[in-house]
Amino acid sequence: MTSLYELDFYAWSNEQVSLLRAGKLREADIANIIEEIESMGRSERRELVNRLVVLLLHLLKWRFQPALRGNSWRLSIKEQRIRLASHLADNPSLQSKLDEAILEAYRLAAIEAERETGLSESSFPSDCPFSFEQLMDHSFWPSQE
Repeated sequence: MTSLYELDFYAWSNEQVSLLRAGKLREADIANIIEEIESMGRSERRELVNRLVVLLLHLLKWRFQPALRGNSWRLSIKEQRIRLASHLADNPSLQSKLDEAILEAYRLAAIEAERETGLSESSFPSDCPFSFEQLMDHSFWPSQE
């Protein structure tokens, strides 16, 4: 028998909310509720990594292609800093995951930077050249060193 969870997620979620609000825990689909809450946590972490990838990508392009700097990159960097700050404010416990998120995001951003710039992999540092403080500092604009 196919469950409501599998047939109509929206209807299932509304039903579960009603059951929980009514205190009917025995009737609630606890196993799937747990699965969905765990999935939400993973999604918030993925969002952190995705925002970091976009920010790091544009900072790398800014640093390694100074002749191509433009308004689009500048605005993307500004936007991602704001979105990251907001995401971390909404999810303060993600602060404890920043080091691993930056490590993962930098690996992805370096691949994307290689693809977008045409520069070789060896053009970019193997480790993230920016601290989290620099990433979030609205006055930080990396120069080619």
